[in-house]
Amino acid sequence: MFSTLMINTWLAATIVAVVAGSVGFFAVLRGSAFAAHALPQGAFAGAAGASLLGLNTILGLGVFSVLGALAISLLGKRGRHDAVTALTLVLMLGLGALFLSFSVEYAPEVYSLLFGEILGVSRGDLLPIALLGAASVLAIVALYRPLLLSSVMRDSGEARGLNSRTLEVCFLLVLALATSATIPVVGAFLMFSLMIAPAGSARTLTANPLTALGLSILIALATVWIAVAAAYETNWPIGFYVGTLGAAGYVLARARQAWQIRGHGHLVVAEQA
Repeated sequence: MFSTLMINTWLAATIVAVVAGSVGFFAVLRGSAFAAHALPQGAFAGAAGASLLGLNTILGLGVFSVLGALAISLLGKRGRHDAVTALTLVLMLGLGALFLSFSVEYAPEVYSLLFGEILGVSRGDLLPIALLGAASVLAIVALYRPLLLSSVMRDSGEARGLNSRTLEVCFLLVLALATSATIPVVGAFLMFSLMIAPAGSARTLTANPLTALGLSILIALATVWIAVAAAYETNWPIGFYVGTLGAAGYVLARARQAWQIRGHGHLVVAEQA
């Protein structure tokens, strides 16, 4: 599990968790979960096209993720992107199916990008994952305050001079970078779970934004590390463990929240009595 062959996997998993936890926090806060679902699934078409041309699949992921993010942000209405997100997803999935139909030579590689591959991270893949991940986190740090303000108080942010449209474009581009960094490890289908479940759990556990952001990253780290270890021991897809652990963590967080609310309710009734 901690052999030389697994070092790249552990490093990539750690990068992925930090990226997913930080970007996912704002995806949940801004109500952009559908975009976080659509971009990674549609971006696999870029990987399929890159494989067909003999190029690095991460390059293809990046190109299609950015194009998808630009389409959603520029064609969507103010605060509503559901329709254009769905259309963008359908278009990219259609292109992916077309690219795959031209050749099945690279099907296993593309399959691993859809579902994740525990031993699929090579030394050559680690550098672009690290660079994309670092760019995503640095962008979140730089945009933290304006993103937070425009997410929870859009009108107040605009009154202070923030351009909501520009911030939306910037955030979706960060989401595209995060997609490109995380897909090679956990897969396109389960990247959505790693972004949304830890962030949703963190928001349930605390109302403090900075604390919730830190918790989101910690939960994502725990999820990925446990998933890597379990996938290595059982030879089951890492995506299965990421999805299951993410869902279980969210259910536990909601149960804790319900228990606290119930406890406070009983306390109020007792005080009134």
